[in-house]
Amino acid sequence: MAGVTRVRRQLPTSPWLFAAPGLLVVGAFVLYPFVSTVVNSFTDRRTLIPGRFVGLANFRELIHDDMFWTGLRNSCLYIVGVVPALVVLPLLLALLVQKNIPGITFFRSAFYTPVVASIVVVGLIWVWLLDERGLVNSLLETVGIGRVGFLSDQWLLLLSAMAVTVWKGLGYYMIIYLAALADVPRELHEAAAVDGAGAVRRFLTVTVPAVRSTMVLVAALSSVAAFKTFSEVYLLAGPDGGPAGEDTTLVMLVQQTGTGLTGRVGYASALSVVVFVVTVALMLLVLRADRRERP
Repeated sequence: MAGVTRVRRQLPTSPWLFAAPGLLVVGAFVLYPFVSTVVNSFTDRRTLIPGRFVGLANFRELIHDDMFWTGLRNSCLYIVGVVPALVVLPLLLALLVQKNIPGITFFRSAFYTPVVASIVVVGLIWVWLLDERGLVNSLLETVGIGRVGFLSDQWLLLLSAMAVTVWKGLGYYMIIYLAALADVPRELHEAAAVDGAGAVRRFLTVTVPAVRSTMVLVAALSSVAAFKTFSEVYLLAGPDGGPAGEDTTLVMLVQQTGTGLTGRVGYASALSVVVFVVTVALMLLVLRADRRERP
């Protein structure tokens, strides 16, 4: 019959059929490993031994483990040293490359290049630069300062790893800020300029309030990434975590404890649970601080 439209009834399970592949991937590679880690944290499982239930014994051992406190200290120091730089410097960089002037695309690409570079390649480059016989020390010796133990001193090594993290993350967070700055009305800057506000005053009174939510996002993302740092310290300090393991982070300690034929999977799982709890707490603290500052 002409003009009659057939309406097909949608099965209740149709949306789930479309979501099934994604749910399977999440379940297999996210949910199952998470639940397995939590369960293993209450056992004395090793790599080749299933283990038995030991309750909170692994967590009690953490309290008396000096390496745990060393890793926690280094991870917290990493947050203090990296997060402020990754909140402020990419914003300033975004302001520099925001203007559409000839050749600016080249600089945007150049600043973003470290983001897409392999962390292994980046780590090796910085090791060659900061080694005792590397380029930086050769230049310092040439000008009469002498060689500096960037990779042999406990604190200099940690600061060097922080510098690598900041250098590699600048371009990523710059792109986030560029998207936020594109939504800031130019009329606000023009009105502030008419009132006699200089560049610094306009930055503090117009730009910062306009992108404050983005700054909170960057702070949350960089805090989590800094606390879970592994590759930078591992590549610069080596698998032992620097001199006497003093530069070991919590994630490095998880790797050191839980791998190998005699790895303590249960204890490493307990360390992983602590990392997860602290990471969630960091995000909640950042979001709560943002809510308190909002009118």
